[in-house]
Amino acid sequence: MPYGFYQFVRFVALIGFGILAYKANEEGENTEMIIYGGLALLFQPFFKIALGRVIWNIVDMIVGIGLIASLFMNRAKSQR
Repeated sequence: MPYGFYQFVRFVALIGFGILAYKANEEGENTEMIIYGGLALLFQPFFKIALGRVIWNIVDMIVGIGLIASLFMNRAKSQR
């Protein structure tokens, strides 16, 4: 993929994780707020964090699985 695509994905991730951190803060979920805030800083497009391709792939997989798990946990919490 072109480099611009990855910059766009990082920018969208920054905004998305920032919104999630803000919502977690409003709900009083400090642990979630810190996690989402850290992820926003990790994926921000302005100052690159060089982890190497293999480590970035591992980080991407862990974050993806964590987001899916968070989605299911929030759905279960809202159905109560």
